[in-house]
Amino acid sequence: ISDPGFSARFRLHHRGNPPLLGFFDPFYFLPTMDPPNRVPNGRFSLCPDGEDWGGIFMPMGSRHGLLLIFHLSRKLLLVSDPFNVDQHRLAVPPGFDLEKAPVSGAVFRAAGDIRHFQVVLVTTETDEQQHTRVIARVYSSETGGWGDCISTPLPSKLPTKSRVDFTIGVLVGHCLYWLLNDRSATSDILDGILEFDLERQILAVKPVPVDIPKKNMCQFQVMRAEGGGLGILFLSNFSAQLWKMETDSDGVASWVLGRTVELDKLLSLNTEEGESLVIQGFAEYNNVVFLRTHTNLFTIQLESLQFKKIFRPNIMTRYHPFESVYAAGTGIGGGHDGAELLRNT
Repeated sequence: ISDPGFSARFRLHHRGNPPLLGFFDPFYFLPTMDPPNRVPNGRFSLCPDGEDWGGIFMPMGSRHGLLLIFHLSRKLLLVSDPFNVDQHRLAVPPGFDLEKAPVSGAVFRAAGDIRHFQVVLVTTETDEQQHTRVIARVYSSETGGWGDCISTPLPSKLPTKSRVDFTIGVLVGHCLYWLLNDRSATSDILDGILEFDLERQILAVKPVPVDIPKKNMCQFQVMRAEGGGLGILFLSNFSAQLWKMETDSDGVASWVLGRTVELDKLLSLNTEEGESLVIQGFAEYNNVVFLRTHTNLFTIQLESLQFKKIFRPNIMTRYHPFESVYAAGTGIGGGHDGAELLRNT
């Protein structure tokens, strides 16, 4: 990190919730905050200097001021710091081959650590074309290497020769979560929630609420529940159901339906004109969901229900929110000299 004052600011906001500065679409940054805290257009760059980096890139999300990108043709992971146009290149470890099985990942920093980061990669291991278990490995920039392989069996209910895929990872407490879905069916359906406990370094597959149908993956989102803990957002037609996992006195965990939000009334949608809602992004610290209709893209803060209409969406794009602190320049329209901490962070 080249900014000497960034470390103190990062520690301050890492204890709370960093602001949602904007999102990547998928690599072009679009700011969403209002002046004077708005990030100038073109402030962030993801392009490596001095090399031909053609090929296919797959963004895997962002966290703690870093972006994680999979470079498919070179089989590299790029950990990008948009603030300082700095990138780390990590060789993908053996066993994580997108040509054989889906791969997902997440980047994060330990609380208070501004110099080092870690990356978690997850994939499925195949046996005679059948996905039998999930495996994970963790990279540490402090040691400069990948840790041992960690695994857990996949649910036995999955059909033979199923193709298990992952959504973008979400950090809740000290655990990373991915939704699992079977893509061998006629449409993507929800099959479970993969949990990676960062403190204990173990994987587990959790069930989804039994009262929600297994529909298209674009109707589900893992999230931090109100009051903390694991939650899940389920879109049922034009309603948003907010579920929370609770544990009873005997230590038995179960899902409980909390609130239901009538999105058609909140967003003034015309349900008679064939409108539909799908999830196209999620900001985990701010609990802001990106919802797309045929004609608009909305962001909704799930506690306050404050929403904003952004623009006409790209139907095929998954939006990647960028939550971090930012030293706004005194002249927001241009340079970024000087340092004025965001007023509302």
